[in-house]
Amino acid sequence: MAVRSPLYSAPSRDLLHHPFSRSLLAPKSLKLGFPTEMPRPLTAVFARGGNPSSDGSVSKRSLETVDGAPISSSTSSISSSPASSAIDFLTLCHRLKTTKRKGWINHDIKGPESIADHMYRMALMGLIAGDLPGVSRERCIKIAIVHDIAEAIVGDITPSDGVPKAEKSRLEEEALSEMCEVLGGGLRADEIKELWAEYENNSSIEANLVKDFDKVEMILQALEYEIGKFQTDIGKSWAAEVTARRNKRLADHA
Repeated sequence: MAVRSPLYSAPSRDLLHHPFSRSLLAPKSLKLGFPTEMPRPLTAVFARGGNPSSDGSVSKRSLETVDGAPISSSTSSISSSPASSAIDFLTLCHRLKTTKRKGWINHDIKGPESIADHMYRMALMGLIAGDLPGVSRERCIKIAIVHDIAEAIVGDITPSDGVPKAEKSRLEEEALSEMCEVLGGGLRADEIKELWAEYENNSSIEANLVKDFDKVEMILQALEYEIGKFQTDIGKSWAAEVTARRNKRLADHA
C-alpha cells in the first residue's frame, strides 16, 4: 500500500524466498514472491499427479482452485471464454476481501479491515468529493478500486518488511500483469494497468487526490479503532492531549 505510517509493520522477508511462495497463479511460471504472510494460503491442486517445477512455480494448467474456488485450467489459453476469464479474475480478487491489512493485525486490532474494505471507502471518497477543475471523479473512483489490486497476489507489503520501493513496485507490477492475463487481456485489462501505473507514478491530479484519500482513509480508520479503546482516566486524558495537539497542528497548517 502506498501509505507510509508508523502504524504499519509486517513480518520478516523469509517468505520472499520460500519455494512455494512463487507464482502459484502464473500461466507462464512467473517467479513471484509473497513478502507477507497471507491469512489463508493459495490452494494449488496439482492435476494429473503434477508437481511444482524445480523453481517452485506452478503452471496455470495445474492450478484448479484459489481458496477453494475453481480457476479455469485451460491448456490452450488462460480461459475459454470472456465469462470464464471474468469469473477467474473475480475469484482471484476474492483474496482482497479476505486478506486483512497487516498494520492493524500487528497492532492487535480485533477484526481488522481487509484490503478491499480500505479500497472501497477510498472509492466512496472519490464519489462524494466536491467537483474540482480538471479532475475526473470517475477516474478517481477507478484508481481507488485498483490501486492495491496486486495485493491479491503479493499481499500487504509494508515498510517494515524491508522491501525496497523499487522491488515492491516490480513485484506488484508483475502480479498485476498476471492478473490481467487471467482476465484475458483486452481493453479492460489495459485500463487496469494504466490506472495502476498512474497511481504508482503519481502522474496525474487524480492520482494525487487518491493518494491523499489513501492517507485520510487510514487516519479515519485509526480514529475509529481508537474509539472506546481507552479504559482508564490516565489513558483517556493522554489520548485527549494527543488529539488536541493533532488538531492544533492541522489548524496551524490549514
